[in-house]
Amino acid sequence: MRVLVTGSTGLVGRALSIHLRERGDEVLCLVRRSPAGADEVQWDPTEGTCDAAAFDVDAVVHLAGENIGARRWSKGQMLKIRESRVAGTRLISEGAVRITRRPKVLVSASAIGFYGDRGDEELREDSARGDGFLADVCADWELATDQAVRSGLRVVNPRIGMVLAEGGGALEKMLLPFKLGLGGRIGSGRQWMSWIQLDDLVRVLCRAIDDEGMSGPVNAVAPGAVTNADFTRALGRALRRPTVFPLPAFVARAVMGKMADELLLASTRVVPEKLTAAGFEFQHAGIDSALAASLA
Repeated sequence: MRVLVTGSTGLVGRALSIHLRERGDEVLCLVRRSPAGADEVQWDPTEGTCDAAAFDVDAVVHLAGENIGARRWSKGQMLKIRESRVAGTRLISEGAVRITRRPKVLVSASAIGFYGDRGDEELREDSARGDGFLADVCADWELATDQAVRSGLRVVNPRIGMVLAEGGGALEKMLLPFKLGLGGRIGSGRQWMSWIQLDDLVRVLCRAIDDEGMSGPVNAVAPGAVTNADFTRALGRALRRPTVFPLPAFVARAVMGKMADELLLASTRVVPEKLTAAGFEFQHAGIDSALAASLA
């Protein structure tokens, strides 16, 4: 297959591109800088420009968007997070249906932030959206694929949980304090964390490309959601370090502002119901296995 990938230089996009090439697919990368080769095409989501030739492919995987944890959420940063997802996705959606030979599928990323802070509630794909900034962003992000959906294109929206991977993502930011023996639970530690190991996420994205029966929102998380306290203990075990220094909620809020409530203190217990029903087998269904693979 010929697959167009946005966000190909990011943690997930890079791993996906490598995997697609290894299985024999041709990968075309949509990049903002000047193309460095025949396998790259330039686009500018801010200006709303993209070469129509980029969509002469069998599948599109759209992963691009501003890193939500890159910096404190000022009003400007929150607008940047939203627009990088909504405007970019709308441009991809419109481009995918504008040409005569359409792709067979658009896999457009979303996130479990869609569900908001929901305590112990088990959240499946048909669960209602939650409240908060991230829930609003995710809802608009998914809605930005509406033109592709209405045109009859198969669209899959993987709602991605915290990605566990070596050398990047949330785990990389946690490692230093834990390695120094300064790690600990955040707030009460009772909040649920829904995660997925990078290798499994790549396989989920490939399944979304290949499985013609898959469409709509798909919870891209492992079946082994854990509380923050359990995650903290598991990471301590993996690193062989103590985890006795909790981060109080008020300190997290003082340092991170609104980010703390939605990224660190929110409880989101997500169930991968569609993947399970489709027979998808996770290589890392438990947190210990996922951390071992991510820290190897």
